[in-house]
Amino acid sequence: MLAFVKNYIERHQHPVNQGLHLIGVPLTFIVSLVWWFQGSGDWALGAFVGGYLLQFLGHAIEGNDAGETVLVKKALGLPY
Repeated sequence: MLAFVKNYIERHQHPVNQGLHLIGVPLTFIVSLVWWFQGSGDWALGAFVGGYLLQFLGHAIEGNDAGETVLVKKALGLPY
């Protein structure tokens, strides 16, 4: 767990990336689930996709790959 936190902190240094994650992570995982269980499927999908887009934008600004991109690149043997 400590290694995860250390890696997370290292990959999220830029203040804009931090801000986008502060909005994007809850939007992706909390808001989308709440709307899903309330029967608002379109809003849930929009929150999920929008939250992920904010996080990917943050990583683009930071100049590094998002965690999901790293996993795919690792699986394909590509540098990240």
